[in-house]
Amino acid sequence: MKIVIPGGSGQVGTMLARALHGEGHEVIVLSRQPTGVPWRSLPWDGVNLGAWVAEMDGVDVVINLAGRSVNCRYHARQRREILESRVKSTHAVGAAIACVRRPPRVWLQASTATIYTHRYDAANDEATGVLGGEEPDAPETWRFSIEVARAWERTFDEAVTPGTRKVKLRSAMTMSADPGGVFATLLGLTRCGLGGSVGEGRQFVSWIHEEDFIRAVHWLIDREEFDGAVNLAAPQPLPYAAFMRALREAAGMPFGLPTPRWMLEIGCLLLRTESELVLKSRRVVPGRLLASGFEFRYSEWPGAARALCAAHRQARTA
Repeated sequence: MKIVIPGGSGQVGTMLARALHGEGHEVIVLSRQPTGVPWRSLPWDGVNLGAWVAEMDGVDVVINLAGRSVNCRYHARQRREILESRVKSTHAVGAAIACVRRPPRVWLQASTATIYTHRYDAANDEATGVLGGEEPDAPETWRFSIEVARAWERTFDEAVTPGTRKVKLRSAMTMSADPGGVFATLLGLTRCGLGGSVGEGRQFVSWIHEEDFIRAVHWLIDREEFDGAVNLAAPQPLPYAAFMRALREAAGMPFGLPTPRWMLEIGCLLLRTESELVLKSRRVVPGRLLASGFEFRYSEWPGAARALCAAHRQARTA
């Protein structure tokens, strides 16, 4: 297949491009700063149509992952960049698909599991899940994340591409052994003795192993019955305290100091990030994938954590 990945130079995009390229597919990444990679990398600004549009003519699959990182403080400029980077890039991809003679057969569009409400009582699947934004006790920064997710999906839904099937990827945290990713960050904290509960510790963590993420992308490309929203998350989310306990065990770390909320807020301020990333309860399950017969290789976090720790150790000694 020929696959175009706008915004594919980040951690998840690189992971996906590497896997698809290794399988023999023609992979083209669109990036604001193209770098030397084994696959093709072309420039775009994420806003305007340009020479890159020609690559969309006759392509099999488009996987749009473009969007500024949310790992920052939600000040006015960062909020604008987070929102516009998602909305404008999605609009540009839709406009490109609409103007080519041979449009792609499927467009997979990044979204986020954060779109669902903060809850402990039940899991959010695609059919019965509750979208967030109306929680009376949610901090204002949490509502901003929901507004971004809704605007992102709305722009995708409004794109008129009648010849192209459209799928929204409501992804949980993608766990890989690559440096710079969320797993590497959590593992680093664990090894420093900071892998204990955060806040109350009962907020749910939704996650997906990189191998299952890649397999799910293939699954969605191959099955014509899929369109609309699909949750990309392992079927067994678990509370943060249990999540970190399993990671400590996998990493061989006997203890993890708890972090009360007030201390977390200070730490996030110093690290220039937001506490929402760990305090919001993201209890998301992959209802549509499971109903279609998809089988996760890593459905439980303890096994995934052991495999990721082993891969991380191997990468460091290679």
